[in-house]
Amino acid sequence: MKRIFILSMLSLLILAATAKTDPLRFQAQGESLELTMPDGQKVRYTAYTGIRYVTNVEDTTYQTLNFFVPEGATQKSPILLRTYVGGYMAATAKMPSSTDATGRALQEGLCVCIPGSRGNNSEQDGRFTGKAPRGLLDLKAAVRYLRYNDKRMAGSAERIITDGTSAGGAMSALLGATANHPDYEPYLSQMGAAKAKDNVFASVCYCPITDLDHADMAYEWTYLYQREDAEAVRPIARQFDQYIDQLALRHPTTGELLTSENYMDYVRSYLVASAQRFVNEGGQIPDSLGFEFLTVMPPTPPARPGGPRYVRAKPQRTDIVTDVDMEKYLTYVASRQALKPTPAFDTLSSPECGVFGDAEGTPAHFTGSGLSADLQQRVRMMNPMNYIADPKAATAPHWYIRHGAIDRDTSFPVAINLATRLMNEGRDVDFLLPWNRPHQGDYNLDDLFRWIRDVTK
Repeated sequence: MKRIFILSMLSLLILAATAKTDPLRFQAQGESLELTMPDGQKVRYTAYTGIRYVTNVEDTTYQTLNFFVPEGATQKSPILLRTYVGGYMAATAKMPSSTDATGRALQEGLCVCIPGSRGNNSEQDGRFTGKAPRGLLDLKAAVRYLRYNDKRMAGSAERIITDGTSAGGAMSALLGATANHPDYEPYLSQMGAAKAKDNVFASVCYCPITDLDHADMAYEWTYLYQREDAEAVRPIARQFDQYIDQLALRHPTTGELLTSENYMDYVRSYLVASAQRFVNEGGQIPDSLGFEFLTVMPPTPPARPGGPRYVRAKPQRTDIVTDVDMEKYLTYVASRQALKPTPAFDTLSSPECGVFGDAEGTPAHFTGSGLSADLQQRVRMMNPMNYIADPKAATAPHWYIRHGAIDRDTSFPVAINLATRLMNEGRDVDFLLPWNRPHQGDYNLDDLFRWIRDVTK
């Protein structure tokens, strides 16, 4: 008995020593809280806040995460990791909200992680600490923290689902596309991230502002005929034709190679599908938007001998959408919100140039010739398109991508190419251009959580 007591005490001492020498070991004290949902239901959960996910903290304001465990969650429960990055700026670790996916996730029984991360505006001791790829590295370190502490925390780190909107949607895409790639390892090691993997189970990407090094050409290609100075921007638009030919994407259904000759038809097909879904749900689309519908000729009754002569009826429009006049439709999109100036992204006043700037806060161009080798590598590391087909990256198996059908903050091809590349690589992708939806995220949560239940069951 005495020997057992001594061994037990020794074990406790070892555990206590380990906790002191391992700052990344989860040992936060939880607080019981309650969230009232829009339907009146009260969701009880335990909040663990202010957790440091790296040992070499550069920015005390942003490099923390909050973790929330609803009543009834187990170690098998999925984890929703929600980033609030917007405009490539820094984001603090927040509390869950009843009006977005975080509150709904708790209501659905998922654990929720909300990490803070640095961005182009994060500053510590006179230095800008969040220049690319630091914000992404912080999010990767948060994922590693969850995986490192998987057995000590509720929720399954094997079923982490990332979620973000706009630049946050790009971050969600990067987390899903670049996991475990050696490009990021030296940075994460220097930060003191946990010795664990950073792959995730699924990525939810709302209107991702991504593929930045090709975003300007995609924008001008899309809106060429809505520009007053169309001839001036035509050379930029033509660069996108070359990019599409180089990508060598294939139509996910037919296997047809997508080229500059047939790519617009491919974009058109997603807008037609969006309109069709809207019509199927009872919506009506005015003729001015440029959509075409299948028409049928009603049968003419046979004339009776000696009776009146029937006049042939006019063709009748069905509810089947067949095509869209892209020029008309894109003019409608541009009428809802003015287009971005040229260039849309690589202009020194943009947040994108800001995030590629230096520690002194000076923004930097990220396209064109004359970029330093360091900047070229940083730009590469912020584009998920570079990693999806890379065997060194553990790309997430499941993807939910949404880009509103009237969202002009980036062009349709950016989200379409991301989804297509993933489908070409055999990933499970749920992709839509939701009808008449602007630049938004965390909408139609019934659809999102139906999808989450399907992929995690």
